Order: sequence, then C-alpha cells, then structure tokens
Amino acid sequence: MTIVRAAGGVPVRTAAQGIEVLVVHRPGYDDWTFPKGKCEPGESDEDCALREVVEETGLVCDLEEELPSTAYRDSKGRPKRVRYWRLRVVGGSLAFDHEVGSGRWLSPADAETLLTYERDLAVLRALS
Repeated sequence: MTIVRAAGGVPVRTAAQGIEVLVVHRPGYDDWTFPKGKCEPGESDEDCALREVVEETGLVCDLEEELPSTAYRDSKGRPKRVRYWRLRVVGGSLAFDHEVGSGRWLSPADAETLLTYERDLAVLRALS
C-alpha cells in the first residue's frame, strides 16, 4: 500500500512570556491540530508545508528546523506520514477559509491541552 505523503508546519511567534504557536480548528474533523495537507504530485515536502500553511491560515512563512514527523492511518485507512517544520511568519494575515474554521495563538503549555491528537505532542515538544 502506498503511503500518503503530507507536510505542514507550526507557525511560531515571539510573545511577552516566550513563544506562541498557531493551532488550527478543522470543523470537518472537529479537531485542533497544526496546519498540514497532502503533497501534490511532484511537489517537495518543503513546498507542500509552505503551501498548505498559506492555504489554511493565510500566513506566508519561511521554514526553520524540521520537527518530528508523525505517522498514522488516515480516515480512509491508508498509512500516512506527515513531515513538519517550525515556521517563521514573514507575511500575510490570518484568514481561515480552506478546511480550517479558526485558529489560536497559544503558549506551548496551553497548546498541549488543546491539541486533539497525542501524535501532535511530540511535534509541539520539539520546539522547546
């Protein structure tokens, strides 16, 4: 079976008490997670991560260090691997209209309590 290849990122900004990360809510899944999506044919994982973040959040970002990947079965039972990067916001403005209904900038501690999936915690914890 072919592995579904996906990529995404964790937009990070500096706040008074340290850093904040952007966590997004997808109404179709009723979950809180990081922006991500499937790679297009011929698209690199890096380009996919940046494209998906723009589509889902309106934020233009630069890649920073790679974070841990996650692997799981998608809603159709296919094996899926998602590569993530820490992202520095360089432009755009928050706009949710592509699978994402809203988002929140949160401290890593607050994000940890909101994230729906256990697998996202390793991604989040790699930021510290």
